[in-house]
Amino acid sequence: MSSLEIILLVCGIVSGLAIIWLFCRLSNKWLCVTRYDLPHDKAPEGGLDIIHLSDLHAAVFGRNNKKLIQKVAVLKPDIIVMTGDLIHLYRQRDISRALACMKELNKIAPLYVVSGNHEMRKKRWREFRQMLKEGGARVLENEVEEVCSVALCGVNCAMLKTPKVFGVSEEAENVCAGKMKILLAHKPEYIDRYAMAGYDIALCGHAHGGQWRLPFTGLGFYSPGQGLFPKYTTGVHTCGNMREVISRGLGNSECPLRLFNRPEIVLVHIARP
Repeated sequence: MSSLEIILLVCGIVSGLAIIWLFCRLSNKWLCVTRYDLPHDKAPEGGLDIIHLSDLHAAVFGRNNKKLIQKVAVLKPDIIVMTGDLIHLYRQRDISRALACMKELNKIAPLYVVSGNHEMRKKRWREFRQMLKEGGARVLENEVEEVCSVALCGVNCAMLKTPKVFGVSEEAENVCAGKMKILLAHKPEYIDRYAMAGYDIALCGHAHGGQWRLPFTGLGFYSPGQGLFPKYTTGVHTCGNMREVISRGLGNSECPLRLFNRPEIVLVHIARP
């Protein structure tokens, strides 16, 4: 092999590796915005714009999450919701990043948070929950609040396997009477229980879009709790009278790499038909 051939071979290998690196970088850091329009008879007059974020896992998009915060601000939401897994582990780095991001998001619009399975992994959720509250976030734990003329309900992730928490409590009936009921819950695979509990819309995350999405198929590869080729990883799913909106999430968990699965900001626009 001549010197020229060796040089061309090395250049080809380097170029190939650079393209692979760039592709992986874009798959994991190139934010996209997905909009869903959900008409509903109980929607507030004038409509409601919700930014739905999930599974941050202490990821960063630009210095101090500037890119993420700017993209959300441009969309001018009425409220912002985060459906769990703000952190990956209870490391100081994770906590600091998550709290700083939530504080900035709360300056854009009122921020509502529910826990995910990563918040439940160790007995520090109460401490972390208090930090979130001090930063301005409203943490919903099996609670409901009237927000923008809808009943916004939040379920603690640790309680998702307990069917009794899915129904709105008697104390909350006055808040929910005649209003659209929107549920914030981390795991999407309990869609049938959410529908049976009488919610109109459920916002979920957890599945990370299946982590690796198979091009041109709409299929994700794997999700905890659902296994291989899971059904509930992204988009809008209907169960009875309820629609569930699933975010593909922002960060990564045990699997550090997304493929064909850009981190996602979800805009849910709810309006009367």
